[in-house]
Amino acid sequence: MEATIATKEHHSWDDDKSEGKPLKSSYGKMMMWFFIVSDALTFSGFIIAYGLMRFKFIETWPIADEVFTHIPFVHGNFPMLYVAFMTFVLIASSVTMVLAVDAGHQMKKNKVAWYMFWTILGGAVFVGSQAWEWKTFIQGSYGAIQMNDGKIIQFVDETGHQVTLESFVTSHGGEREQDVRSKGLWFTSESALPEFTVAEVTEAYKKHSELSIRTEKIIAATKSKEILSREASLNYLAEGKQVVKGANLKVNEYGSTLFADFFFFITGFHGFHVFSGIIFNMIIFFNVIIGTYEKRKSYEMVEKVGLYWHFVDLVWVFVFTFFYLV
Repeated sequence: MEATIATKEHHSWDDDKSEGKPLKSSYGKMMMWFFIVSDALTFSGFIIAYGLMRFKFIETWPIADEVFTHIPFVHGNFPMLYVAFMTFVLIASSVTMVLAVDAGHQMKKNKVAWYMFWTILGGAVFVGSQAWEWKTFIQGSYGAIQMNDGKIIQFVDETGHQVTLESFVTSHGGEREQDVRSKGLWFTSESALPEFTVAEVTEAYKKHSELSIRTEKIIAATKSKEILSREASLNYLAEGKQVVKGANLKVNEYGSTLFADFFFFITGFHGFHVFSGIIFNMIIFFNVIIGTYEKRKSYEMVEKVGLYWHFVDLVWVFVFTFFYLV
């Protein structure tokens, strides 16, 4: 007697007749969701690490309102204003992406193309703004002195506002020249020497009684940094190691070097995601222009890249909140 074996007809994931689609989602969208979840865990780890270090050094952590105060082509003190503009542009690009996806559902090719264009433009403005912010952060604003123990002291006027070293210090020509390969020192290298020496800053400070020195320590009641007396200031200057201008992975004129490390790593990692999203959006945009998705009778690719774009926008909301606002 022959046994009869019941078999079930196999369907691929994306077969419309298949009843086994998880969450009734296509394979492509499901894989995009897997990527987003895994990447969200990565960003969560970075932000948690930042939070732990900030909590550990909460009494000396740089104040964001005193660091991010610049606007392109405008001189002045505008705390967080340009960062808020960058955030608005990125969120607006997320709105245009939603409109592009909706237009795709309605099979309106021209609208999809226009909304994708505005999304790409918004992303480009954000990345360009972030590059400018990096440049400004690296170049520095005021200059400061690093102590032997690595701490930073800054100079303020009678009103408590920070002043630049150039406003009261005069260079006497420097003590030595920078070691570079062009001088035959192929075996060594060093970054550019500071414009002023600690001795020159100390000498100039003694001549300006209206100036004071403030430390990294934050007074919780006023949320401002501790300002020293003249006598204490001179004692601090005697322990000065070097003049620093700007921020990098070794020194940071704004305070803790960890602050600069996290700034470069977290914002750089997010900026890489936004830049990648712009490339993806441009590819989809040109496919829309040549009618690829009209022929397929589906704009699902716009929806897939839209999921990624919404993700990077949402991540920036968390970065903006925890890094800049809190």
